[in-house]
Amino acid sequence: MSSDRDDMRMKEFNVPMPPMSPPPRPPPPQNPNAHSNSGTVAIASYCGASILMTVTNKYVLSGYAFNLNFFLLIVQSVVCVVAIEVCKRMKIITYRDFNMDEARKWLPVSLLLIGMIYTGSKALQFLSIPVYTIFKNLTIIMIAYGEVLWFGGSVTPMALLSFGLIVLSSIIAAWADIQAALSASSVQAASQISTLNSGYLWMFINCLSTTAYVLGMRKRIKVTQFKDFDTMFYNNLLSIPILLACTFLLEDWSTENVNKNFPEETRNNVMIAMFISGLSSVFISYTSAWCVRVTSSTTYSMVGALNKLPIAISGLIFFDAPVTFFSVTAIAVGFVSGIVYSMAKIQQQKQASTLPTSASSASQRDGLRKN
Repeated sequence: MSSDRDDMRMKEFNVPMPPMSPPPRPPPPQNPNAHSNSGTVAIASYCGASILMTVTNKYVLSGYAFNLNFFLLIVQSVVCVVAIEVCKRMKIITYRDFNMDEARKWLPVSLLLIGMIYTGSKALQFLSIPVYTIFKNLTIIMIAYGEVLWFGGSVTPMALLSFGLIVLSSIIAAWADIQAALSASSVQAASQISTLNSGYLWMFINCLSTTAYVLGMRKRIKVTQFKDFDTMFYNNLLSIPILLACTFLLEDWSTENVNKNFPEETRNNVMIAMFISGLSSVFISYTSAWCVRVTSSTTYSMVGALNKLPIAISGLIFFDAPVTFFSVTAIAVGFVSGIVYSMAKIQQQKQASTLPTSASSASQRDGLRKN
């Protein structure tokens, strides 16, 4: 009887133990490729590469009486070819090996590229970075109507609105430049107006040559089936002998002129800037493909539109471009025109029920090997 009582008391005090909680899980391992898959990092890298190339080019070209533009293009082409060949050997990118038949087919495009880059360097030499960036938007209009004529493209009402904004921003930018020049003394005003006229002329020629290059390249790519890094390789490699001939036949290589272009006190800085500008062209191609890979073509197109704002601002910061109401207004209108045009292209793609990745974006992505 006592044993039964003892058993009952034991049961009363037998409190059930709570179930044991599982041990805490170890933290997940860090992904070594997390940064390479970050859209924010990719976009920031693309914008940084664009600004770097524009600023370094302007630094070289704004030197006192710099006139060896073809030599600048040679340095950039050689640096670009060497850089992408190193990247290919490191298996970061891939592109075709050199083929003479393909080189002959691509040579006209390389000639158009030389014309585009040379006229662009001359325009940048005479114009400020904000004005150059704003006027470069006029190329969008020329290319759009070139596609209508030769490829059966179309221009939507929203695209027409962006074209109107582009023209308006260019007029405001030109007016701001002229007003700033006229505010100086009569002698300085005449000199500055002459410089601006030269810059506007080179800018107009650059818009025409850029349109010819883009449309010609699009037509030729259908024949060669080149991807973006194939295009970069052939463009730069084929340009080198042509640029060598141009610089030795058309430019002044006397000791006096060389010393004027590369003064002793800034010689090393100018050469370093040339080298960096060549590398930055590779960075732009790589980071643009990176953006497409980790984001979307819609995001990439918007980044291209928004990227013009920091480029224009960099000219105000680094080169003392005049900051006036009209210059700031021109940058703002040009910025809005880029956004409107980008939205027009996105809307046009949706209406056509096409895939969100453009041909150019796909070719950039194909040129990269996934990590």
